[in-house]
Amino acid sequence: MKNEMEQNIIDLKRRSMLKNSIFGLTAVVAASIIAPNAVYAADDLPVLTEADPMAMGLGYKLDATTVDKAKQAKYEAGQSCGSCALFTATKDGAGTCTIFTGKLVNDKAWCSAYAKKASGTSE
Repeated sequence: MKNEMEQNIIDLKRRSMLKNSIFGLTAVVAASIIAPNAVYAADDLPVLTEADPMAMGLGYKLDATTVDKAKQAKYEAGQSCGSCALFTATKDGAGTCTIFTGKLVNDKAWCSAYAKKASGTSE
């Protein structure tokens, strides 16, 4: 009976270790999918250009004042990445955007995904 109890305890420890290992692996995979930019420092990110296919699709302009209002009816004077809810400033004049993950975005830029920050939001 004692050997049987010891065997049950060992089996429970193995199951627990296996469950924890699977949970840990799942957490690592999920983190790498959810936050791919977390691995890179902002200085290491490539700068988003207007030639980037996704940027082209969203009408991205490095300088918001050059947006063609005829092509981008959503654009209003004064809008720029620096005042967008999707933008997080990381250094002078640049930051990251939840739309263009893995790229450094100019805070004076603009794209059609622009969403004004809520009033009272600082950044």
